[in-house]
Amino acid sequence: MLHVVAILVAALLFGTTGTSQALGPEGTTPLSVGAVRMVIGGAALALIAFLLARRHARRRPALIPPALRARPILLMALTGVCLTLYQPLFFLGTARNGVAVSTVIALGSAPVLAGLLEWALTRRLPSRLWLTATALASGGVLLLGLGGGAHGAADPVGVLGAVGAGASFAVIANAQRRLLDEGWDVFTVVGAMGACAAALSALALPFVDLAWLGAPRGLAMALWLGLATIAVAYVLFTWGLQGVSAATAATLTLGEPLTAALLGVTVLGERLSPLGIAGLLVLGTGLVLLALGSRGSRGSRESRAAHDPTPFAVEG
Repeated sequence: MLHVVAILVAALLFGTTGTSQALGPEGTTPLSVGAVRMVIGGAALALIAFLLARRHARRRPALIPPALRARPILLMALTGVCLTLYQPLFFLGTARNGVAVSTVIALGSAPVLAGLLEWALTRRLPSRLWLTATALASGGVLLLGLGGGAHGAADPVGVLGAVGAGASFAVIANAQRRLLDEGWDVFTVVGAMGACAAALSALALPFVDLAWLGAPRGLAMALWLGLATIAVAYVLFTWGLQGVSAATAATLTLGEPLTAALLGVTVLGERLSPLGIAGLLVLGTGLVLLALGSRGSRGSRESRAAHDPTPFAVEG
């Protein structure tokens, strides 16, 4: 039960990301908010995750960790690069098209792209249910793009930003899957991602305007985005995954877009056109089918990888 609660709380925290940024002070940009968020959150995530990984190693002294070769180092660095790219892409989407639309597009595209990337890398054909869910999710994203806003079509640059954010997590999901399959501790993998992303984001700080950090509301936003929606949320999500099935986790992560959409409508006063609402419903149906697909997926790890591209946290 505690693992279920942990994943649900993590999903709710992830879902506050776009609204938190929208409620921030004037003068912010997607790049500046993303860089600050990742420096704070990535460093805190790395610290907590590495401590937990060390605790795991103490509990299992007989377990020999994999050799630190070029391949795992490159894969860990790749996850950090993608997490870094996710930040400005996601905030670009929310700035152009609102929190509700952009979050759902990112969440809808991420598992679809992850499954397609897995298929391209392994040549394992996904199940019919997954293909149906993918078609629905893609159609939902298209409808949102054509009429996601209250006044017509969504901004194409914002849609591309949200899809790009989803694509970055598709790469993360596949890279981390391979690291875990090779025997790496889950908290080591997550910690390395946070450390690399924090280091890369720190390089961008001299080139962005950080004047908004001097305002109390700006500092509060940065701390919430970094500590709550990255460090705490990722630790809870990662810990929770160890005690539930992939199907349960996939279903619980649907709380993320629900939270984002509700906050966008109730707190930020966002409105959707009828076509946008239809897109949300179609995409939501696809996400539910993805969760059901993971529930029906049994057998070897390879089979689960081919049929179950979820779960993983989209907000990062």
